[in-house]
Amino acid sequence: MGTTEHHGAGDAIAEPLLPSSTVEVEPAPPRRNMFAFVCATLAYMTTILMGYNLALMSGAELFMRDHLGLTDEQVEVLSGSMNMFMLASILAAGWAADSIGRRGTVVLANAFLMAGALAMSLGSSFASLMAARFVTSVGVRFVVVVAPVYAAEIAPASSRRLLSSLVDFFITAGILLAGLPLRLGWRAMFALGVPPPLLLAAGVLAMPESPRWLAMRGRDDDARAVLERTSDDPAEAHDRLEEIRHAVGVWRELFVRPLPIVRWILANVLVLYSI
Repeated sequence: MGTTEHHGAGDAIAEPLLPSSTVEVEPAPPRRNMFAFVCATLAYMTTILMGYNLALMSGAELFMRDHLGLTDEQVEVLSGSMNMFMLASILAAGWAADSIGRRGTVVLANAFLMAGALAMSLGSSFASLMAARFVTSVGVRFVVVVAPVYAAEIAPASSRRLLSSLVDFFITAGILLAGLPLRLGWRAMFALGVPPPLLLAAGVLAMPESPRWLAMRGRDDDARAVLERTSDDPAEAHDRLEEIRHAVGVWRELFVRPLPIVRWILANVLVLYSI
């Protein structure tokens, strides 16, 4: 009886307090690439000027009408002209993004925004204000089209969803800034839109080009270098480069060297949509 008790006590001591199978090590939180986050955010910040220009007109139009002697019809056309001009410039935005790159297009957009803000602050007639509004609308459309594309192409998968939602935040911030009192005068309020594009353009020039655009130009080494800086780890950089190469190859096969079957499919689609 004593021997049995002795063995029972020994077995109890020998048993581990916690089975090894139940010990779980929590995985380390994923490391986020802050460089890519800063690059995408800087590109998105230009959209603040979009919200600012769109909302500022609603507060300044009455002062402009009284100061310049504009008619109600002219004020209405001037207020709604930006949407019409942006629609006309949307194709140019895509062409610019593919021709001079995403970064170059954002810089060009800032140049249009700065010139448009300066022209609006100096406008002295309905015609000059319409011309200034057109210049501003080109910059707005360029940045609205290209900034989200650049952010999506530069950001790693861990930050892509967050960065895609920042455009609404910055546009809203611009609208809120346009609600500042107009006691400084409508010319001064438009002139306040001149310095920010200059500063943003300087910051954008310090950013890397989109790796997808670099790969489309056959600059794989440059694309790999950018991906190594903007990915969470080297394995992700390799996977992103392979994905980009595959996508670029598909587009080349589709439009540059299409197979006969691809030509036949494209012809049928074009015919169906033209009817």
